[in-house]
Amino acid sequence: MSAKTPDKELMDLIDRVAARDEVALKLLYDQTASRLYGLALRILGNKEWAEDVLQDSFLGIWRSAGAYRDSLSPPLAWMGMLVRSRALDFLRRRRAERLHLNLPIEDFDELPQDKDAQGPMQLVEASEQAVVLHQCLEKLEQPQRQVVSLAYLNDLSHSELASSLKLPLGTVKTWMRRSLEQLRKCMARHV
Repeated sequence: MSAKTPDKELMDLIDRVAARDEVALKLLYDQTASRLYGLALRILGNKEWAEDVLQDSFLGIWRSAGAYRDSLSPPLAWMGMLVRSRALDFLRRRRAERLHLNLPIEDFDELPQDKDAQGPMQLVEASEQAVVLHQCLEKLEQPQRQVVSLAYLNDLSHSELASSLKLPLGTVKTWMRRSLEQLRKCMARHV
């Protein structure tokens, strides 16, 4: 009996979640929540907000697990995109609440701005870029998409990727270089 790969285990859990298996959702949460929480926390910079977004993201996973396609992205990358999207939506809502939505457009320039805060347009652009990036990632072959996703979501070095995927280091470096070049070209076409 061969051991399942971590991606295969996650894909099996997502399939079970799609069939409304609550135990599978708990197992999926136990295996991925810390990494997804870290992603939400990096985007939001607030622990309570990150917890809320994580909870909302798992509700989204529960609802949309049937739409997951392993041929398009690794499971953790798919879940990471859901978390990122929800975190950006959360920031947009918070920003809109702070602006009270009742100020005339002329008064927006007079509002005090946090010098590090992104404005609504920057958040929208970031969200649109995330969609384009996801579309460009879908164009990569599955092994290359997996290498890029693992490298960035798990913050793995080339040697760590080679070790975990049981691939030669040169192959990982080549796939990364070629994949990033393909992503750059694809993203440039959508700008």
